[in-house]
Amino acid sequence: MTTTLKDITNREDIAILVRTFYDRIRADDEINFYFNEMITDWEEHLEKLTDFWEMNLFGGKKYKADPLQAHVKVDAHFEGKIGPNEFGIWLNHWAQTLDELFEGENVEILKRRARKMGTFIYMAMFKSRS
Repeated sequence: MTTTLKDITNREDIAILVRTFYDRIRADDEINFYFNEMITDWEEHLEKLTDFWEMNLFGGKKYKADPLQAHVKVDAHFEGKIGPNEFGIWLNHWAQTLDELFEGENVEILKRRARKMGTFIYMAMFKSRS
């Protein structure tokens, strides 16, 4: 029996994606400490990330933070040790979570935007190290 998945169409879908994805991140022994050490209020963080991805996919202005500066601070906390391997793990979890939960154009858009965002964040982190 094959299950038909649906595309991401609303905030509730984004919330399911974000929560499922970060459950995986928090369980990943290779990268979870970057998140678990820095995030003190997971509920607040998940809401903020739901706002971010909702704005990213559907528009609007609910998300107000600066993700580049937030990640530069995280990188500084870990003394510049976050590298391409960590970003690769993050992106793989993102793509796998999307593919397991949903299908459609918005899934592909979110994969592309995550890759692009990862590049911008990594470049900002790398630049801040010098």
